[in-house]
Formats: sequence, structure tokens, C-alpha cells
Amino acid sequence: MSATIGVGLIGTGYMGKCHALAWTSVGAVFGPKRRPKLVHLAEADPQLAAERAETFGFEKSTANWRTLIADPEVDVVSITTPNALHPEMAIAALEAGKHVWCEKPMAPAEADAARMRDAARAAGTAAILGYNYIQNPMIRQIERLLHEGAIGAVTHMRIEMDEDFMADASSPFGPKSDGAHGYGALDDFAVHPLSLLSVLVGLPRRVVTHMSKPFAARPTADGGSREVETYDIANILFELESGASGVLCVNRSAWGRKGRIAVQIYGARGSIVYDQERMNEVQFYSADDDPAVQGFRTILAGPAHDPYGRFVPAPGHGLGFNDLKIIECAELLRAIDGDAGARVIDFERGLAIERAVHAMARSHESGGWVDLS
Repeated sequence: MSATIGVGLIGTGYMGKCHALAWTSVGAVFGPKRRPKLVHLAEADPQLAAERAETFGFEKSTANWRTLIADPEVDVVSITTPNALHPEMAIAALEAGKHVWCEKPMAPAEADAARMRDAARAAGTAAILGYNYIQNPMIRQIERLLHEGAIGAVTHMRIEMDEDFMADASSPFGPKSDGAHGYGALDDFAVHPLSLLSVLVGLPRRVVTHMSKPFAARPTADGGSREVETYDIANILFELESGASGVLCVNRSAWGRKGRIAVQIYGARGSIVYDQERMNEVQFYSADDDPAVQGFRTILAGPAHDPYGRFVPAPGHGLGFNDLKIIECAELLRAIDGDAGARVIDFERGLAIERAVHAMARSHESGGWVDLS
């Protein structure tokens, strides 16, 4: 096995930089068997590609992503481009024998997501999606509490994701309001809560959905307006395989919410509460505590919650979003090395999340319950 692994990065926006930071830092934090070597970077504009390659530390740059994929020095490809470009790029990389780290969601169309899954199966290489919230040590702690039966059988679950980047009615029409890019909050947002559901309690077995548009139209650059084609709000009732009930709410137009993923899990003997805006703590309530001192207790992240200690030796200091991406990168390297226990959402599990999203959309169209099986 080579001591290094050649990295290619397609796309250099917000998530592209996150990937570059993760590839740069994973060796120092986790000391993996193979050290990443930043080989090739692709960006649509050649000047920007060259600038970002120098900034991020990549040896080469190109304006043609296919040139990057054909590079024999590239072993793994990070794809951080707009969603609609994911299928073509990921499939090409897999067919070239590369490992793939693709940002979520897989693709706007379910059929394209299925083609990506099929390509990963045929390639036999590692292919994972960028669901880094599942890597949070506090989410792992919640998973342990549930596995240990700390709150008894789960009876009900509520999960919400809210941000406010679409809350201003005067913001211009853009890709996120264009139906060609997906349903809206449902596939742009709901995939993250669904990734958490998949690791904590499993995906729903049936759903009923209502989606809404807080603003019917948005202004255009020419001074006119264009009808909004996507839904910035979606509310879903769901039922788990166990029979437990649940609610999933997502909103891209929620003033004051910046990165909220609120999780409430109620069980026969207790409750667990978590909010991504306070990502380094979990609230835990046990009905088995002495009644005189019963109440929610705050569990602060610390070295006891692996892999927090890889970053910080003391509790209460906290990790951040980019740290979760570094953890995800380490798990990808485990998957590349053939570790079946790697904590990743591969294309197989990712397709299940995509199918849940499309089932939710069908429910909105029909106005009734839809089975996911």
C-alpha cells in the first residue's frame, strides 16, 4: 500500500474549501496509514483554478474536470460542484477507478442517483457522500445512549432544520428557486436530518408531506420578477419501522436561524434533546433518576466522546463544522482501506435517503401517505 493517496478536488466554493481543509488536516489529526497528497484541482475558470490551487496547496490546476479524473496521480476525487453536476462527474470518476467523496445530495433526479449507486457497485471503490453531521461526537453519543436503552424504546421523534438564507423576500431569483435544481428545502435540506435519522433510528417506513412557498415570486436582475418554482418549507409526518411516530420540518426562510438542526427523541423512560447550533452539547433526561433531582442534564463534549480528543485534550472547548469534515475525511480513508466499520454514508445508503426524499415529494403531490418500501 502506498504511503500517500493522490487527491483531486472539483469545485472550489464553500464546500470545496471545506474539503481542501479536511485533506490538509486529516493527517495531523488522525495520522492515517496514507497521507493525502494534493495533486490536482479543477475549476471552471482557468485563472480561478490556478489561484485556488496555489491557495489550497494543490500541485496542478485545470479548467476541465475530465482532465483531473484522467490524471493517473489522482486516486480519490472530491466533488463539491452544484448538485446537478454530481452524477456525470461521480460516474466518470468511478468508471476511471477512482474513489469518490461527493457532497450531498446525490442528484436532483432519483434515476441519476441510482446510476451513481450502480457505478459505485461496479467500480468496487469507496464512494461516500458529504453528510458530516453524523460525525459529530455528540451525535455518536446520542447513538450510544439509544443503543444502550438509556431512554427505553423510542416512542416519538421530532427533527427540524432551519436557516434564513432564503428569508428575505427581496432576494433575487437564483438557482435555489429554480425547479430544475430540485424540490427546494426537501432535497436541499431534508437530506441532512434524514442522514441523522438513518444512523440513530433508521429511515421512515411511510410518510405524508406538505410543502409551501413563503414567496410566490422573486425579483430578477432586469427589474422584473420570476415565479418561484421550489418550496422553501416542507413538513413531514413519518412512521418508523418500530411503529414510533415522527415529525420532520425543514425551512430555508426562518429568520434568525443560522444552522439549526433540532433533534428531540422521546422514549419510554427518558428523552434526548440536541441542537446543531449548540453542537457541543446534548440534553439528557432519565425517568429512572431520583424524583427529587429529576431534570435534563447537559452533557458537554469532551475527550470521552471519541474522536473529540483527537482535536482538543480538554472538555467543554468545542469542535466546529470544519472539524466534522476532517472526521468525515478520516472515515473515508478507513473505507478506502477496506474497513467495513467506517462510519460513512456510502452511495448505497445515500440512495435510500434520496428515495425517501422523492417519496416525500410524491406524498405532497398526492396528498396522502406514501410507503418507502
